Amino acid sequence: MNANTQHDIAKLLLRITLGVLILFHGLAKLNGGMGGIVHMVEAHGLPGALGYGVLLGEVIGPLMLIAGFHARIGAVLVFINMVVAVLLVHMGQIGAFNDQGGWALELQAMYMASALALALLGPGRFSVNER
Repeated sequence: MNANTQHDIAKLLLRITLGVLILFHGLAKLNGGMGGIVHMVEAHGLPGALGYGVLLGEVIGPLMLIAGFHARIGAVLVFINMVVAVLLVHMGQIGAFNDQGGWALELQAMYMASALALALLGPGRFSVNER
């Protein structure tokens, strides 16, 4: 197996892992309703309709990543979604640690870093359109 194939397999693994893990969050929101998200957005003084933007970052973007269909755009959607989630929900945890001694936002940081890496790297050869 040559280095290019290994890189393409690594990109595929990263795309599928990030896509599936974020998609679980989006499906939970679809299943449980969007009311909580809409109210949270409104509580921050923003129009409630913006709460539906979470579906771009947690359903559409992840599906784009999994398929490798304009995956760079999908990765940017996930990245933006995570930045907004940190700003609206997790700001109080920026300097906090969890019970195991890790950073309280390590999962959010891993999602953001993975999305940014995919936006920069692209989806690789094992994707719908390799862009």
